[in-house]
Amino acid sequence: FGIHIASNLHQYIIMLTRIASRAVVAKRSVSNLQKVRSQRRSVGTSTKEMQDFAAAHYSHGIGRVSNVVIERGQGSYVYDTDGGKYLDFTCGIAVTNTGHCHPRVVKAAQEQCGKMIHSQVGIYHQKPMLELTDRLLKVLPSSLDRIFYANSGAEACENAVKIARAYTKKQNIVVMNGSFHGRTLAATAMTTSKNVYRNGFGPFPSGIVVANFPYCYRCPVKNNDATHKNDPNWCCNRCDDDLDYLFHTQTSPQDTAAIILEPILGEGGYVPATKSFMTALRKFCTENNILLIVDEVQSGFMRTGKWWGFEHYDVVPDIVVIAKGIASGFPLSAVAASTNIMKACPPGSLGGTYTGNAVACAAGVATMDVIEEENIQDNVNKRGNELVTGLKQLQQNKNYHIGEVRGKGLMIAIEFDDAAPKGVASAVTKACLSYGMFLLTTGAHETIRIIPPLTASRSEIQDCLTILKKALDKTFNLS
Repeated sequence: FGIHIASNLHQYIIMLTRIASRAVVAKRSVSNLQKVRSQRRSVGTSTKEMQDFAAAHYSHGIGRVSNVVIERGQGSYVYDTDGGKYLDFTCGIAVTNTGHCHPRVVKAAQEQCGKMIHSQVGIYHQKPMLELTDRLLKVLPSSLDRIFYANSGAEACENAVKIARAYTKKQNIVVMNGSFHGRTLAATAMTTSKNVYRNGFGPFPSGIVVANFPYCYRCPVKNNDATHKNDPNWCCNRCDDDLDYLFHTQTSPQDTAAIILEPILGEGGYVPATKSFMTALRKFCTENNILLIVDEVQSGFMRTGKWWGFEHYDVVPDIVVIAKGIASGFPLSAVAASTNIMKACPPGSLGGTYTGNAVACAAGVATMDVIEEENIQDNVNKRGNELVTGLKQLQQNKNYHIGEVRGKGLMIAIEFDDAAPKGVASAVTKACLSYGMFLLTTGAHETIRIIPPLTASRSEIQDCLTILKKALDKTFNLS
């Protein structure tokens, strides 16, 4: 019995020793954690301190155009913490369509914040969402009479696919070469514009098939046709034939739920679809019980001079995806479809915590007020024509190597020819920044996109062209 007690006592002492040792380790860990926290840099107040803080703590996965720290924005301009002023022709990638901090949008958001900030969509209704839905239905095709709200373009695209699969009871989704539908996993699987979005993140969800998109400037048929090479209105319609081949080789109509595309490629180079291609897609989808999903995330909300990019092609989609410009900077997106299609999704299958946020919806209503009441459509078309005219004048200078000027409304791009040095698009945008203007590149080729706010003035368009010319001179050593 004594031996048994001694043995237990020995084990008890060992256990207490281990506990004490762990306590010491834990105390040291807490001490080290406190030390690390005390040594961690604070955000600071100077521009340099804030830039260093961002470099130390932001995700490495975010690509950066600049390290400028912006303090405020107004209209077409942003102002940094050192007092610098920049012409912002990026619009947060086609988001701030009404310009930065449009007074009517600001007022609507402020007033809604005083009433209700968050209203979960499945618990009760809220007035801003009802009003925004009413307004959207008035500018959408009459067949699209149901709307589901989400927070981002990627989320909306994924839900559009869910809806299409539920309705058709089929699985495959056809996307376009050069497409961009987001950075979440399924949206990334549908994105082919650049490999940086995909590298290292697989395996991706299955059932995604890639079709050719009519990128006429890079078309080998057109470029080898001496008669039509320089005709911007001629298309060989090869992609129409490629679509038929795809449905005989990679997927079948019986297995295909939807074809999804941007009417103007966004991250793929600001390449507009051809009318013949859009017509062929609509006809094929109708004949084969395949839904046509049009991603209007970047091209919608009057960006192209019409409410929706697909309106340039006289086709009506089965599902429309909306985001970016819908709320002038507040996180909001939407999926529009018919009742017949939407009812395929049972209650609870769609939703989200922040779906249709009340403040964002109020901003969306105000955004539509601005577009409809401040002559925005006319301004987009006038300013777009001025911008394209000015860019084509720059194109006449062969030293700039501008191969093509393209786009619709205020969704415009210039692509450099193959004689231009690699990296020229980035070099030109950096030069623009040094002269006080933000622009963005796009696509796998050397392309710059110009995305002014839809409220931009004639003088701001001219300022853009002046700065761009200076940047081209600097980049090509012509000044």
